Amino acid sequence: MRGLNKGARLGKPSLITGGAVTAMAAAAGLLLAGCGTSSDGVRKEGPAQTQSAAKAASRAPSAAASPAQKIDAVKLIKSDPKVSDQVKKNLKPCVKDEYPVDVIYGELTGEDRPDVVVNVLTCADSFGIGSYVYRAKGDSYENVFVAEQSPVYADIDRRDLTITKQVYGPGDAVCCPSGQDVLTYHWSDSAFQETGRTHTDYSKVGNTGKVPSEGTEG
Repeated sequence: MRGLNKGARLGKPSLITGGAVTAMAAAAGLLLAGCGTSSDGVRKEGPAQTQSAAKAASRAPSAAASPAQKIDAVKLIKSDPKVSDQVKKNLKPCVKDEYPVDVIYGELTGEDRPDVVVNVLTCADSFGIGSYVYRAKGDSYENVFVAEQSPVYADIDRRDLTITKQVYGPGDAVCCPSGQDVLTYHWSDSAFQETGRTHTDYSKVGNTGKVPSEGTEG
């Protein structure tokens, strides 16, 4: 999955409907360096990515997944007052005019036009530094969900929004988190409501990314 360090295991939680969250200190240095996966009723734009065959087979395409007109995700992010200045500042092309954004179209809020999920990544490690959901409103789009606690990645699973977040424990290297959280949201009463969450603890066997304790050799 994209948006979570290529060298790390998959992971994700962190949320917030309409509000930005402070970036994780442990990963901040790499996140600012700055370069998709999807589901039922979604169409993803951006660099090629991997997805398990089982996951892909469980999701049927929807007619609403193909937008009549693609959005300019970079322009949308840059002009959005709900996106933090830090994310805007670090959203720069990786190569020429290629920006590190994944764009996913799908059905989340019940509008006639597809909703849009935008993940802003870093160029070097594909860390997710911000995830946003936009709902069609007239001729434009309105931001209805913000998640900026890095590393984070948003996706659409059928008609639910999923937010994945890696969990770091004391001594974890950036490449090797201790686990991951996945939060699921469903659109209800004009807002995303959390409907479930799962947590996975990763095995320590063979994990060479741990930072050695003080006084420990090697």
